Amino acid sequence: MSGAEHRLLFHGGAFAAMTRAGDITGARGTQPDGFFLGDTRHLSRWQLTVDGAVPTLLVAEPAAAVLVPPTGRDEPPPHTVFREQRVEGGALVDVLRVTCNRAEPEKLWLALTVDADFADQFELRADHRVYGKPHAVRAREVLPAGVEFRYRRGGWQARTTVTAEPPPDAVEETGSGARRLVWHLKLEPYETTELTLRAAAWPGAGPRPTAEPATEPGTATGTATGIAAEDLAAEAAARRAATGAGTPATGTEAAEATVGAPPPPAEAAPWPDLARAAEQGLADLDGLLVPAAGPGGEQVRVPAAGVPWYLALVGRHALVTSLFALRHRPALARATLLALAATQAGEADGEPGKIVHEVRHGELAHFGQVPYGRYYGAVDTTPLFLVLLGALTEHTGDDEPARRLEPQARAAVEWMFRDGGLGDSGYLRHRADDGAGTGPANQSWRDSPGALCAADGTRVTGALAPAAPQGYAYAALVHAARLATTVWADPRLADRLTAAAGDLRARFLTDFWLSAQDFPALALDGAGRPADTLASDAGHLLWSGLLDPDRARRVGRRLLEPDFFSGWGVRSVAAGQGAYHPMAYHRGSVWPHDNAILTLGLARYGLREEARTVARALTDLATHTAGRLPEATAGYPRTTQPIPVPFPHACSPQSWSAATPLALLTALTTAEDRTGGLPS
Repeated sequence: MSGAEHRLLFHGGAFAAMTRAGDITGARGTQPDGFFLGDTRHLSRWQLTVDGAVPTLLVAEPAAAVLVPPTGRDEPPPHTVFREQRVEGGALVDVLRVTCNRAEPEKLWLALTVDADFADQFELRADHRVYGKPHAVRAREVLPAGVEFRYRRGGWQARTTVTAEPPPDAVEETGSGARRLVWHLKLEPYETTELTLRAAAWPGAGPRPTAEPATEPGTATGTATGIAAEDLAAEAAARRAATGAGTPATGTEAAEATVGAPPPPAEAAPWPDLARAAEQGLADLDGLLVPAAGPGGEQVRVPAAGVPWYLALVGRHALVTSLFALRHRPALARATLLALAATQAGEADGEPGKIVHEVRHGELAHFGQVPYGRYYGAVDTTPLFLVLLGALTEHTGDDEPARRLEPQARAAVEWMFRDGGLGDSGYLRHRADDGAGTGPANQSWRDSPGALCAADGTRVTGALAPAAPQGYAYAALVHAARLATTVWADPRLADRLTAAAGDLRARFLTDFWLSAQDFPALALDGAGRPADTLASDAGHLLWSGLLDPDRARRVGRRLLEPDFFSGWGVRSVAAGQGAYHPMAYHRGSVWPHDNAILTLGLARYGLREEARTVARALTDLATHTAGRLPEATAGYPRTTQPIPVPFPHACSPQSWSAATPLALLTALTTAEDRTGGLPS
């Protein structure tokens, strides 16, 4: 299904990608089709028929549809089906209200064809790879109120239980493995009857979402999942996220924040459209929270990267999202730090202290057929972990997380020097993927093939040192030095890290600076040669504070020149270079989260007008996408293309895009008073 043809419901780590009528067909496409939990498709068919025919769709809303039997112009439909769907507690809930439209009784038979193929998400991607599944066993069992589908392969098993109220009159075989639930209905004149169907997913691994307590609209309710009540200013919005997240939190709900929280978006935003985007972002973030465990086994909820392909813990995304949302949802930062501390690499993983990049729970990850059970292929998650720990401590004044996570933080510091490369080469480095397809091509946020390149588009090779992670490393050293002084009472460590930060800055300004362009290089290759591409990663260096003030201001102004600034934001690569392509993932498209980091950097160095210009452009972009910022948009100039061109195959919603309006609010406040919210 394409994005225009599907509806997406998501909540608590589960999501359903369906037709606009609310059916699941099992079709392949750029979007997965089905009901998923734990990287597993728990429903591959969910198709409604009435009297043996597919009903006609009259109305399609984000979580509702109105359906009628196919009839002619002169034959009004005898009945109407009102369909409402939601995802909650690891289940898809489908409520059908069937109304008789005539003055005489009506008989009809309603059927729902259901199947569960338990396909792994990685099987459904566009690369069409085939994975062996030896000794897999499938079973189906008719239940008093429905049917259960089961799958087992060795020690990995999953099941889907479909129940209905009232129970079906029959459960029929279809000859394909699917089952057909049938109801024979008799409706009196103008009578309405209701059926509620529930497909509960029981994943093979990982925590299962639990049903959350009901809340009245406009209230915030704490749960036992690690998100404190005082940090959930719009819990009611989570239910809207569960039913498509198509409606942002209302101003009333956003205003339910506790004393000490920042003003709600409607009060803090300079433009109403930015307030609406922030409220939509908060609603989406609530829907994107997935269960995870902390170091002591405690349950927390952390922001997943995005729907549909990355509804999982992805370290970089969770960290950046939590930094963006720090002023509004500090509990996200606490939960993210705990979950990443619990999955930090140990001696058995080869690089102790490294922070995980991605955690998956599907069948293929369980059997090692994909490397993402716990995948550590990111060079930037470890410094970002330290940045978030320091920023949380500074923002809240609570040093308990820093005390509790001192061992993990120290291990992260040592990883940067020992395995990350700071101790040997002076920079964080990684090797590009060798083509084996075992992970991302690159290990920074620009992780697509060829994203790290020279200005002419030639790929850089060897042990690469991307620019942005060097900025994160600098900020990490500064934050860790401050924690060593104020929390850990270790002045020797503080002195060591402070000196290392100063050395890194001096070394970077020598090795990365392109004198002719008066701009930092995108990366160093394995031989230490700079990649001369002019790229938006320079904005990450402003955010981290790695550049000295004079260079930072020159770079900040350069990023607003027409070859960089499209009118919708700053391009990931400046136009006019051989590397530039307006539709390339990391070589010309505009990324809202990248622009949010850049805007925070502009604000850090007092570039107020520049920060407002980028924030205004992103706000305008959000107005074209119903308040929900996309993962990326094409780099075409706004002057010639007044409607933003979406990037194909992007995740939406995505957590760091959802949190981008919150970062913009922070940047605009900082641009006015030069305080808070930034690594320092």
